[in-house]
Amino acid sequence: MLSRLSENRSASGLVFALLSAATFGISGPLGKSLLEAGWTPGSVVGSRIGLAALIMAIPAVWVMRGQWSRLRGGVALMAAYGSVAIALCQFFYFNAVARMSPPVALMLEYLAPIILVGWVWLRTQRRPGALTIGGTVVAMLGLVLVLNLLTAQQVDPIGVLWGIAAAVCLAVYFVLSAKSDGVLPPFVTVAGGMVFGAITIGVLALVGLLPVAATFGSVDLLGTGLPWIVPLAGITLVAAVLAYTLGIIGTQRLGSKVASFVSLTEVLFSVIASWIMIGDVPGPLQFVGGALIVGGVVMVRTDELRSPAAEAVPDFAPEALPAAEPATGALPIVERRA
Repeated sequence: MLSRLSENRSASGLVFALLSAATFGISGPLGKSLLEAGWTPGSVVGSRIGLAALIMAIPAVWVMRGQWSRLRGGVALMAAYGSVAIALCQFFYFNAVARMSPPVALMLEYLAPIILVGWVWLRTQRRPGALTIGGTVVAMLGLVLVLNLLTAQQVDPIGVLWGIAAAVCLAVYFVLSAKSDGVLPPFVTVAGGMVFGAITIGVLALVGLLPVAATFGSVDLLGTGLPWIVPLAGITLVAAVLAYTLGIIGTQRLGSKVASFVSLTEVLFSVIASWIMIGDVPGPLQFVGGALIVGGVVMVRTDELRSPAAEAVPDFAPEALPAAEPATGALPIVERRA
């Protein structure tokens, strides 16, 4: 009986994790439709985070009933998580999306585990395992193809820098997630992060560091003109609130390690969503490059699973990481996200 319950829980967890990846995957094309209609990345991110914060605040308060004392140790965590892992990560990602295909921007962001491998190697002077090194090499080869470095047609270099910046923020997210275990309930951490993320975007906009502009006409989506509220509602309610909630449930049932592998399907869902929603599809070589990047990350993750459980883990080691948001998707939750 217990075995059957466990199997059912794992099966349902897989469904929730896949749905989370799928809902996060639509954020790129939805955001792209707003950007092409005249919205700035700051407006897209600020609206998405601000509305999500308002929606998630009430259930987060309910979750915290009777345990308000835990907030004292979690405010700094939520502030760092919200400002870097949510606000800046999404801002950088959508700046990349403004200059390239959403799936390509997402492929760049998913280099975060590879960035952490290099950081840990430099910091600890301890060489990673052979599988981790092999995965890093495979991912770097994938990056060469994603960026069209072997052809005359190159991806926008500024967009690449934005994508790499998003990957760095995602790496910071992983580190914060590893340090957050047990500090606050995951949903509360995400909701609080949304609040601090919205404050961060608001302050940057007020001091003039973040241009904010929006239009309120129709947007080109699904091959037709739709009201601007449609993609905004989708990117907030579906690709943020619902995606994070599904990610929490999926990770609780699968465990963060397994859920991290499932979260990699977000790249596939982003490709499909971009094709259907805005007719934007990466080229054949970029598809191969994306597959290599995902394959390299899988190799790194597999090496983590093979690591001895009793081995001491450095603060910034990949073994300490939970699964991946977007943030796009979320602490010990897999999602990023974008």
